[in-house]
Amino acid sequence: MDLSLLVIVVIVTALAFDFTNGFHDTANAMATSIATGALSPRVAVGVSAVFNLVGAFLSVQVAKTISSGIVDETKINSAIIFGGLVGAIVWNLLTWLLGLPSSSSHALFGGLIGATWIAAGADAVHFTTVVEKVIVPAVASPIIAGVVATAATFLAYKVTEKADRTERAKGFKAGQIISASLVSLAHGTNDAQKTMGVITLTLIAAGTLPAGSNPPLLVILGSGLAISLGTFLGGWRIIRTLGKGLTEIETPQGFAAEASATATILASSQVGFALSTTHVATGAIIGSGVGKRLSEVRWGVAGRMAVAWLFTLPAAAIVGAIAGRTAALGNVGTVIVALAAVAVAVGAYLLSRRQPVSAGNVNDTPSVATPAPASA
Repeated sequence: MDLSLLVIVVIVTALAFDFTNGFHDTANAMATSIATGALSPRVAVGVSAVFNLVGAFLSVQVAKTISSGIVDETKINSAIIFGGLVGAIVWNLLTWLLGLPSSSSHALFGGLIGATWIAAGADAVHFTTVVEKVIVPAVASPIIAGVVATAATFLAYKVTEKADRTERAKGFKAGQIISASLVSLAHGTNDAQKTMGVITLTLIAAGTLPAGSNPPLLVILGSGLAISLGTFLGGWRIIRTLGKGLTEIETPQGFAAEASATATILASSQVGFALSTTHVATGAIIGSGVGKRLSEVRWGVAGRMAVAWLFTLPAAAIVGAIAGRTAALGNVGTVIVALAAVAVAVGAYLLSRRQPVSAGNVNDTPSVATPAPASA
């Protein structure tokens, strides 16, 4: 395959990943607002889409971490990046089908690391950067967001304990509109940049851009639009899990969780930490449950989500390694990988139609909240 054509294929695949990132992570911003009724489901995803697009233009620090920090851009090629993206997309689709809020970010990192390692060797992966800017934030961010949300929730109830419940709910619903919009803004600032970084890395590997380049304006715009479109379509399955599966959320909790998640994500974006907004949002929601009453949290659901988090990096790495090695064979390999990815996407969609989740039933209690298997 002609190199320029392969680069185009990789860029299109990167935007497809960005699209899956959007509908996979809509829940991070809007699940609590939808659960409390602060925003209707359709309005919520529309607002989130707009703010995701705006957030994409606010910073490029995370994009630079992806394009010049995780792997050695001088030792990879477009086939490797293509394989990494396929690994990330496959994991996103699988966890979306199961309604599990796993990290799109870590799926991307895992896919890239696996494809790079198998093709260019361990020396091509910057493991120090991976630990410093991926692993450490992955562990610390949900804890930090959870602690902040616990304190914020406790204070929210304490300060308003003498207020009329109806008026309190009305006030916090108004606050949730603002805080949920800010989470979406933060999500665009952090997650859209990951696709920017991948596309920039592709252009660097192809010799179109010099090493260490910032994402071009067109790349920023394309990434912002792709994640916004995915957000607008709504990842209803995961919204249901976060909004109704972890804890029964009231408006003070929703506001506290969203405000805590926003602060954590924006702070990390400014220093280039490519953290998972899913981890942050989940930690904040659990914190809001703890802040109200410990028994409010469904720890079984949280445990199943944690298992998915542990498997994200290695699972995406394995798929990325296989896809990258196959794509490196040339035209036939690239076509095989592309067809396999399309088949997985179609299969996931068809399976999801057996138990559809939409804006109309998103606030029903999810089956994942029960002791039944995650695939139920």
